[in-house]
Amino acid sequence: MSTNTTYADRIGRAGLALVSLANMLFLAVFIAALLFAAGRVAADDAPACHGSDMLAAFAADKPQVMAEIRAQADKVPNGKGLLWRIEHEGAKPSWLFGTMHMSDPRVLKLPQAAQAAFDAAGTMVIETTDILDQAKMTAALMARPELMMFTDATTLSSLLPPEDKAMVEQELERRGIALESVQKMQPWMLSALVNMPACELARKAQGAPLLDMNLAQEAQKAGKELAGLETMADQLEAMASLPMDFHLRGLVETLRLGDRMEDVMETMVRIYLAGDTGMFRPFFEAVVPSDGEEGEEGYAAFQEKMIDARNETMADGAAALIEKGNAFIAVGALHLAGEHGLVELLRQRGFRVEPAG
Repeated sequence: MSTNTTYADRIGRAGLALVSLANMLFLAVFIAALLFAAGRVAADDAPACHGSDMLAAFAADKPQVMAEIRAQADKVPNGKGLLWRIEHEGAKPSWLFGTMHMSDPRVLKLPQAAQAAFDAAGTMVIETTDILDQAKMTAALMARPELMMFTDATTLSSLLPPEDKAMVEQELERRGIALESVQKMQPWMLSALVNMPACELARKAQGAPLLDMNLAQEAQKAGKELAGLETMADQLEAMASLPMDFHLRGLVETLRLGDRMEDVMETMVRIYLAGDTGMFRPFFEAVVPSDGEEGEEGYAAFQEKMIDARNETMADGAAALIEKGNAFIAVGALHLAGEHGLVELLRQRGFRVEPAG
């Protein structure tokens, strides 16, 4: 067995959970996958969402599992709340709001307190403003094709063992995607695509914006100043920084889950709407256990490279805007909680940050 295969086997079970996390965390990857998918879904094809709440099932059928998820979530610092008030001496208060990168109508409707904070803010801040101009974004992606595509002789099929290749081909075909049409696509791009429920793809084909884009567009209409904390290239480079085998196993495990992925995504939406951000990781770990110490290494690498490092960059960028005052800062909800989350990092930079809803 090769070294790469050994590594892939070790992280395989954690792969699904981490790819699901990545879909919530990486706005540019999500948008890029949607750009690819939008041309493949008829605008008049609007399938209903079919996912069910897995936490409700745990509570009914596996109360001990649900109790452990709740206990772990309660230990996460700043793990409750989507809206946070940020105060800095000599400046108007600013706001930190956690988003979910989806167009689900339930997600697009802001809580009342968040809507009031958004309306009053003078500056709207999102992860990256690169997403606001799809033509510009496409041009930027084409300027860095290696971040989305294999630019050498590599193909997806050449990286997959025969037993996985057959399954991947079958599951892609079931989703209306021919393997040959995505042979040159980087696995993390394809994972973002196949993770999306059909109803989300259909909404995008009909022109529905993701929450982050909707907020930015509404801010533009209101004449607010717009700012970003990262570039699209920053996000894609972070995704590309993990080993290829990690991404391959994440793709394979996601496809193996089949229709159950809709249940995972529906549960994520419900956790988000409850503002229970500390529950995301315990939920993922309950669905796909991390296989002890070796699996924990996969989570640790993901946390370090794809969450913590980006949080530091975002906190630095947000600090300057908070010092000016009256900013509404909207980033993926998974960036908020934890010892290295944005709430704690902003406190470390001298700001007063308190839950506001």
